[in-house]
Amino acid sequence: MEKPTSGADLRRRRRSKNLALAIVLAVLVALFYVVTIVRMGGS
Repeated sequence: MEKPTSGADLRRRRRSKNLALAIVLAVLVALFYVVTIVRMGGS
């Protein structure tokens, strides 16, 4: 019980990194959907 904050910080940092990755993936998927819908609508 010397450094209880270091483990929490590491876990929080890793979780935030995973969250950022998930957000980037979601944005890419949304962009792909928008582009395909626009192409379908245009054609």
